[in-house]
Amino acid sequence: MYVGGDRIINIIADRSTPYMAGNEKTCLRFVCTFVLSAGFIVLIYWATFQPRHIQATVGSAALSNLTVSNLTVSYRLNVNVTMINPSGRVGVHYDALYARLSLRDDDGGSAFLGPAKVISPEAFYQPRRSDNLVTVVFDGMTGVAVASDVATEVAREIKAAAAVGFELAVDARVRYKFGFVMVRAKPRTRCSLRIPVKPERRRRRGVDGVLSPGHRCIVKY
Repeated sequence: MYVGGDRIINIIADRSTPYMAGNEKTCLRFVCTFVLSAGFIVLIYWATFQPRHIQATVGSAALSNLTVSNLTVSYRLNVNVTMINPSGRVGVHYDALYARLSLRDDDGGSAFLGPAKVISPEAFYQPRRSDNLVTVVFDGMTGVAVASDVATEVAREIKAAAAVGFELAVDARVRYKFGFVMVRAKPRTRCSLRIPVKPERRRRRGVDGVLSPGHRCIVKY
């Protein structure tokens, strides 16, 4: 019996369609199974080795040459921050650190002073249950323009030999390694500093201040 060419093509197409559909379903099942299995493995590792959040404290802070003139604040500030890994199960890889400084008053107002000039070290590995000292240097000796109310407040605090408020922000990119599984995070550290200043000395530009150690910082993920 003769069957036309178009008829033969249609018969082949009809027979191959279920086969192709079956292959697609098999591939989809495989991909779904792989994704679910990988997610389950990561979950098990995280539950087993789940690290505690890093902690931070201010070891010391030294303020020097703080002056206010024509709505411009000049200063230099060195801060030693202790980064703490309290986890007994996993170390922390610090891939990068970024720091910035703001003036902070009692009413919650703030004025951005700029990014850190020096962060040392910028990247390091922190073993389990250990701490590392990070030195952050801000150099605003060229002057930073601020609003009139901020300049007035800082000038008043300098004249009264009171405490000047700062907020130190340190943002990090870290990695936790659990065997072959790598988990990344971006913790944000905020340290509120109230540095008492000394009265101005003759023939000396600006005022100085030192902050005692032990000020706890807030770390958020």
